[in-house]
Formats: sequence, structure tokens, C-alpha cells
Amino acid sequence: MAVNKDSYAQAMARLETIVRQIDSNELDIDELAGKLKEANEIIEYCTAKLNKVDQEVEKMLDGKADTEE
Repeated sequence: MAVNKDSYAQAMARLETIVRQIDSNELDIDELAGKLKEANEIIEYCTAKLNKVDQEVEKMLDGKADTEE
């Protein structure tokens, strides 16, 4: 499954589903590798999204600090 690049919430929901499947031993060995790969892709996407938002917030806060001085 490709990660929906528009929705962090959807990506997190999909990741939670995969984790539940792994934790509950719902997956056979043939499915496990694919699910782990998908989970890794989702984690990379979410990490990048969070880093981008963090940078944007930092810029806004830096700009606000400059105007308050």
C-alpha cells in the first residue's frame, strides 16, 4: 500500500493497524516481510512530515521573536 501523502492521520492509522496485526500474530510469515516494509515506509513518511512541520513552526517562532524585540 502506498502512503497517502496528504494525510498524516491516515498514515498513523495504517501503521497502528499493521502493529496490531504483528502483535496479535495475525500475519503468516509470507505477509510479515511486506507489512514490515510498509510500516518502515510509513514511519519514514511520518518522520519527514513531522520534521517539516517542526521546521515551519521554528521559522514562525523565530519571526515572531524578531518582531517582538
